[in-house]
Amino acid sequence: MRQRKKPSIPSPTDNDIKKKLTFSPSLNKIFVLCLVTRIINSLLVQTYFNPDEHWQALEVAHRITFGYGHLTWEWKKGLRSYLHPVLFAALYKVLAFFNLDTPLFMIRAPRLLQSVFAAVGDLYLYKFSHVLFGYVVANWALFAQLTNWFMFFCIPRTLSNSLETVLTIVSLYYWPCMRNSSSSVTSGSRKCALAMAALACAIRPTSAITWIYVGSLELFFSRDKLKFVLLEVVPIGGLVLGITFLLDRQLYGSWVFVPLNFLKFNFLSSGGDYYGTHPWHWYMTQGFTVMLFTHIPFSLAGIIKSRKSKLSGLIAWVLGIYSLLGHKEFRYFLEVIFFFSVIKSLIRSHYLQTPNISGYSLANLRQHELSKKKKRFPKLQMAVLFLLVTNLPMALYMSLVHQRGTEDVMNYLSKEASEDRVKGILFLTPCHATPYYSTLHHNLPMRFLDCTPSEDKGIMDESDQFLMNPVGFATDFARNWSLPSHIVLFDSQEKILKEFLVLQHFREIRRFFHAHFKVDRELQASVVVYALSGL
Repeated sequence: MRQRKKPSIPSPTDNDIKKKLTFSPSLNKIFVLCLVTRIINSLLVQTYFNPDEHWQALEVAHRITFGYGHLTWEWKKGLRSYLHPVLFAALYKVLAFFNLDTPLFMIRAPRLLQSVFAAVGDLYLYKFSHVLFGYVVANWALFAQLTNWFMFFCIPRTLSNSLETVLTIVSLYYWPCMRNSSSSVTSGSRKCALAMAALACAIRPTSAITWIYVGSLELFFSRDKLKFVLLEVVPIGGLVLGITFLLDRQLYGSWVFVPLNFLKFNFLSSGGDYYGTHPWHWYMTQGFTVMLFTHIPFSLAGIIKSRKSKLSGLIAWVLGIYSLLGHKEFRYFLEVIFFFSVIKSLIRSHYLQTPNISGYSLANLRQHELSKKKKRFPKLQMAVLFLLVTNLPMALYMSLVHQRGTEDVMNYLSKEASEDRVKGILFLTPCHATPYYSTLHHNLPMRFLDCTPSEDKGIMDESDQFLMNPVGFATDFARNWSLPSHIVLFDSQEKILKEFLVLQHFREIRRFFHAHFKVDRELQASVVVYALSGL
């Protein structure tokens, strides 16, 4: 029997793109939608996720602006660039100039600023999908982006990964090699792409993993290879590197070459393994499962059916390199969620043009719905409802409930300090478990348990010593301490230290819910504040 020939999938030409632009919603409206969504998103994020959000960005920015704030050991070793914290330092300067550096604005403003960056990333995801396949597919890509629980939970946070992710998608939009036809790209597009890529690498050197792949593709497809390397890559990369180098020189007080230090510590000496190691398959078996959640079927179908080797190859390349590193975290793959959003849009485009292929895409469900003219419970609506019902509760729970105690306790202490009811704080918790001066915003003596990596193997840091023997450590520590007015600790340690706290004349004054289930090593159900009797 003669088989029916499958229709080909033509790539859109410049005229096609212009026609699609005619019917697409205004980009201004799309940006306003994304901005409003991300502002609401940022206001709903009230939990603690990763210490770097505060300790590697806001804490450093606070020190730059107000003259006090803690610099972790990474800054003493020159492993971080000041380029990212400077953005929030500028925000703090504006708040201080207008006398708006109150507890409310100091807490909310940084994430609101990041929500603006996130909205730009959403817009460029839409634009990138649009130039590839038109506005219908772009709408689905944006829907996938905005309904992913992990993106909702993470992108408004002031992590360097969040800004790196935005710069990555903006840069991909301008790269000629990532489009169907380079003829639709303006002459300055590649220069803009290079500038965004260079900024991403300056903020997080590991971003170079992505740009080695994309840059190699561009070099392969480019007709003017020497011009690309000598007149674009070298000058633009050198300019961004030079500006970053000078900025770090100014703020470090000496010449520091951050990319080299970062490479030596994380890749050549495996310094990142100090914070734990994971098996090579962790991203595939656990990371993506959690981050993509119920979007997994669409993502897998997109990779298999779309036949877009460039984006699929980019995902495979980044996944492969990161899998070789011992230390792994969810946030390292934040930018890959953007890639999967595009991949999901590609599979929808594929199904729209080849309705005989059955699969997982929403576009295919829409095609099926139209052909069958079903009026009740159409599959498309059920699929959309399924994604919303599964992702929205997860996003809200993780953003509003899980691990909120350490944020709430610092918000409380900030208000107490503004009323002159706090004289000093001791944190008997694992290191970096709470925000610090950037939230307190008062120059009071504070002390937390140090966890700087030791050059001598086998020596435990203060944080580990405390967790091994809370009573013994606290007793020895109290012999030489400068008596604080407040002590902050988790309920799991409070049970063990109850007698010690009473003997030192401390009493419980506040308790904040933190988590319903285990965090790291043990259940940290609540955060407790003890104050010196008589205060």
